[in-house]
Amino acid sequence: MRSLFMSLLKLIGHIAIILVLTAITQVGGLIWLLTIIISYKIKKGKRIVFPLLYLLFNLVIIPPIATHFGREKLPWFDKHLKPRNWFYPLAFRNYVNSNLKSELENSAHVLSSSGIAITYLDANFPFIDGFPLLPHLSHNDGKKIDLSFMYLDHNGISTSKKPSISGYGVYANTDKNYSFKSCLEKGYWQYDFTKYLTLGTIHNLKLDKPKTALIIKQLLSAPSTQKLFIEPHLKQSLGLGHESKIRFHGCKAVRHDDHIHYQIK
Repeated sequence: MRSLFMSLLKLIGHIAIILVLTAITQVGGLIWLLTIIISYKIKKGKRIVFPLLYLLFNLVIIPPIATHFGREKLPWFDKHLKPRNWFYPLAFRNYVNSNLKSELENSAHVLSSSGIAITYLDANFPFIDGFPLLPHLSHNDGKKIDLSFMYLDHNGISTSKKPSISGYGVYANTDKNYSFKSCLEKGYWQYDFTKYLTLGTIHNLKLDKPKTALIIKQLLSAPSTQKLFIEPHLKQSLGLGHESKIRFHGCKAVRHDDHIHYQIK
């Protein structure tokens, strides 16, 4: 009876791991399932097999398969187009379609002459349109990506550093941010939920308005741009009030004065 109970607990544990890894990485659950099989066959511990198998899938196996689904991975180490940290590429959250990748690479090349590096956050998973990239509502077709603002250090010098580890949750707030108060008053409690997802604030930085505006203008200049989300108060303070493709995302999403949401047609 005890052995049956322990076996049941192990099964529940494996199912929970598969579900969590699938939700976070899309393919991590499959990798864990393969890990169980392989570790049993070769008599090696899962703590050894899983990281090796995970890296093999991340670096070698998944990228070429993803191209058949119309997705390409964004670079890890490019100095002009790079992730906020290694979590995004390690979690398979750095995939976009070929058109979006081309637009980002072109924009990164143009902006590099102004001392700007595009830093990306969540993009999309490698496979299947409609598969949710939690906690986002719409990052499910290869056409969307979140990008970081540019910031100034304590000396007022532009820097590629970001105020939080995750890249989310530290808001470039102003007294004109009416949407924040309005959405919370309407009962949309999730609107500022990203303040709990910073993973720690590490730098005391201020928004670099001129360079953030340059990033947005460059993205908007691309013919394939469909829309871009930032908070309405930032649209005004960055001098972008006339840009029709800059939209308010609505109260059902989370606030966008900590990052740019960019999407193409």
